[in-house]
Amino acid sequence: MKQKKRPTVNQLQREFYDSKKKNLPTRLWSYLRNGALNRIKKKVGIEADIYKLHKSWFGDLSEKKVLDLGCYAGNSLSFYLAENSKSYLAIDLSPKGIGNLDRRLKNIPGARAEVMDFLSEAFEEKDFDLIYAYGVLHHFKDVDQLILKLKEKLNQNGIIVSHDPLETSLPIKTIRRIYRPFQSDRAWEWPFTRKTYYSFAKEFRIVERRAVLGKTKWTTLLNVLPVPEVKKIKKATKWHHEDWERSARDDEYMFSCMHLSMLMQKRIR
Repeated sequence: MKQKKRPTVNQLQREFYDSKKKNLPTRLWSYLRNGALNRIKKKVGIEADIYKLHKSWFGDLSEKKVLDLGCYAGNSLSFYLAENSKSYLAIDLSPKGIGNLDRRLKNIPGARAEVMDFLSEAFEEKDFDLIYAYGVLHHFKDVDQLILKLKEKLNQNGIIVSHDPLETSLPIKTIRRIYRPFQSDRAWEWPFTRKTYYSFAKEFRIVERRAVLGKTKWTTLLNVLPVPEVKKIKKATKWHHEDWERSARDDEYMFSCMHLSMLMQKRIR
């Protein structure tokens, strides 16, 4: 009797995002991360600052060949990239996500979406001017393999715009370690460590970076205190501005934050 093959990480990941099935610990973490923290991000303008920053990093797209990596059905800037670039390709493991995105791209010349594994030999296209990876790079366990593939796919002066979670502040690291054994998506969730960051810094020129939810993450604690909403937002906004500015130049401060955006450029050897 033949043994049933165990599903690959890619298959498990595709099924997870298509079905949205999460166990209780994963739902609780999602509530904290995507619920409470996202509400803070919107109230304080963190999300708006991130998207504005990414747009500025894209620069003039009119002559650029763009890869939107791991975007599922499209993120907040997918259509901006598709409508303004010379050539736009979105790839993701999910047929469901890519099918939805492809239908929405039909009337945009030069834009298309494909079901594809970025690391697969079947993915032959290269010479991209820009690779956009919003919440994607931390899904790759083998960082060295990922970096080699990114370098292979970029043209000589190509850039990467990324945004990923950090696992470098002590409270977040502690929570994640307690939670990880019960995590539904642990096989493809690898938040950036210090080693991960410095691996990218060694192989790419980090032109600019900004991190968020350093001091600002503690706004969640203000919600349990009898403090007027106006004062909470004022304090959170002040903390966000400090996170934004200090993380750009201070490694240790950056590592106290929860999410990191980077503009990286391929080094010319």
